[in-house]
Parts: sequence; C-alpha cells; structure tokens
Amino acid sequence: MIQKESRIEVADNSGAKIISVIGVLGGSTARGKYTRRTAGVGDMVVGSVKKSLPNSAVRPGEIVRAVIVRTKYPTRRKDGSYVRFESNACVIVKEGNPTGTRIFGAVARELRERNHMKIVSLASEVV
Repeated sequence: MIQKESRIEVADNSGAKIISVIGVLGGSTARGKYTRRTAGVGDMVVGSVKKSLPNSAVRPGEIVRAVIVRTKYPTRRKDGSYVRFESNACVIVKEGNPTGTRIFGAVARELRERNHMKIVSLASEVV
C-alpha cells in the first residue's frame, strides 16, 4: 500500500536507488477505509528520484513513472492466499517499457495480469 510521500527502493539497474512518490495513477480509495489514493502491486506511480548512482541516466530531482513490483502490505489473491514482501519496490518505466535492462529480486505474479509482461520476463523470480 503505497501513497504520496512514500519512499520506495528501485529494483532495476536504471541508476536510481530511491524515489519518493508524488502521485498515484490508478490505485483505489476504498469507501470507508482511506481517503487517500493508495497503490498496490502493478499500479503506476509518479515519483521524484531522491538517490541515484553517479553518472547514471537518471538524476536526482528527475520526475519518473514507475510500476510497483513489491509491497510490504499483503496482497490478496483469488485463491484466498496472501503474498507479502520484505520491502516496497518499484521499476522505472518509460512509455510502458522498463528503463533498466535487469530487475533485482522477486516480483509479484499480479504484474502478468496487469500486462507488464516485459517486467515479468526480465525478473529473476516471479512469486
């Protein structure tokens, strides 16, 4: 469950290390629960790069779009099970395609249902 001002680690080799969310595209405001828009696995967010590697394509202060690939908050699946990860993570995308060429760590299977097939194919493990 990611919302504005959340700081998320970046799980690809685009050069960015941490982004701060400045907007949630999609996501939900469940009636009676939260008044803020929150993003889960597979949702797109807009963020500002806070930390990056030197001499990388992505600079601190740059505005980027990213897809959430892992969340600490449990995600419910249709079979009734839940999946939760140790950290929140995202992958920076440009026009739907990931900026980096590698993705580190596991990603959730829900990305396949959300048509982020390029991210799923680059990931080392799909949980």
